[in-house]
Amino acid sequence: MDTPVNPIAVLLHLEQRAQQMRTLPELGFVIVNETWQLLPYRQAALFMAEHGDRARLAQLSSLATLGEDSPYTVWLKRVGAHCWKTLRAAEPAAPSLRKLDPAGLPGGLADDWAEWMPPHVFLLSLVDPAGQRRGFLLIGADEAPTESQQALLTRAAATYAYCIGALARQRPALGGRLRQALGTPWRKLALLAAVAGILVLPVRLSVLAPAEVVALHAMAVSSPLDGVVKEFQVQPNQAVKQGQILFTLDDTTLRNRRDVAQQALAVARADALRATQKAFDNPQSKGELAALNGQVREKAAELAWLDEMLARVAVRAPRDGIVVFGDPNDWIGKPVATGERIALLADQDDAGVLVWLPAADAINLEPGAGMRVFLHVAPLQPLDAALTETSYQATLSPDNVAAYRIKGRITADSGQAARIGLKGTAKVYGRRVPLAYYLFRRPLAALREWSGL
Repeated sequence: MDTPVNPIAVLLHLEQRAQQMRTLPELGFVIVNETWQLLPYRQAALFMAEHGDRARLAQLSSLATLGEDSPYTVWLKRVGAHCWKTLRAAEPAAPSLRKLDPAGLPGGLADDWAEWMPPHVFLLSLVDPAGQRRGFLLIGADEAPTESQQALLTRAAATYAYCIGALARQRPALGGRLRQALGTPWRKLALLAAVAGILVLPVRLSVLAPAEVVALHAMAVSSPLDGVVKEFQVQPNQAVKQGQILFTLDDTTLRNRRDVAQQALAVARADALRATQKAFDNPQSKGELAALNGQVREKAAELAWLDEMLARVAVRAPRDGIVVFGDPNDWIGKPVATGERIALLADQDDAGVLVWLPAADAINLEPGAGMRVFLHVAPLQPLDAALTETSYQATLSPDNVAAYRIKGRITADSGQAARIGLKGTAKVYGRRVPLAYYLFRRPLAALREWSGL
């Protein structure tokens, strides 16, 4: 034979369970699912007070999560809003259990009552000892509660309300904290004045853009003649001395032409020598001698020109510096024309920064504007630079983005850490503007672009 359950023990167990919960969702789950031990019911819905003027549907019995868009949930929220309005108008505020009559509901809610609710529906108000309403529990049962069950539920409601208040005070909602902090209208006006004062504070307008360390006055090293690149004697970004060979062109064609020209010169000299010897015996050979001497000079000039071209095959550094070019394998075997740039000769002490400022982020910049460069290899050691040059018109950047070319000179203190070829991100500073303009510049520009104003 089963031992009858003591209702007081059940109540004490429920109160203990409620006090053990650490969050409002956990407490709500216990309220809607374990209060059944005091009064067997078909369904229960917990509404918690929110911001004082309304209550939200927090938990439903037998459900882990709420279906926010289900027809039942939408209807139940409307019923809860009506019940909360009625409770707030009732005096005094105390835990109570009362039957909910569908006749007192608006027409749209009363029509669906029989579809969603069991025969007996009760509203258990949750009021803490301080008299503050924390919400209510909507209970739908097949039988009406007895007087003892009503007393137990009322006692449990006070405990539930106290626990809800304790957990709510641990971490109040942001809106509630703001209302408590503001309080009087004077505080609100003071806050508005403080916000307005902050928004007019002057700040430096700035923009971020990709950057690269370059030589400001680099010397172009171009091909001295038409030919094919044979090999490089240096590596990219290598320091070189004046007169050091950088690369050579293929000299096969020139050497063959020189051999032919040398043989032609020898033949012309032999012909001129024979004509000179004949001129002593034959006066008519004197006329041919002048023409043959002319051919000798022509062949000699051609040979000298070819020797000069062969001397140009080895391209040398015109000064000390760092030679900058791409992958040597991309150049070897490639035909080049006279004057085509193959490399740059840069001075390490003449390092600057090249910034591609996207046209969409462009701001007004003045010569000497501050720049700070964060290199990928040393992001925690930014370089300082001063703007020296800006392009008049936007062009396509290496990333195929319309951008303005901006150059700046790296300061002497930062120059030692700058190595030509390093890349990173530059922060370019403009004039001082109010903080409000700094924050809303991009949104306002997007709004104007979208609206056409």
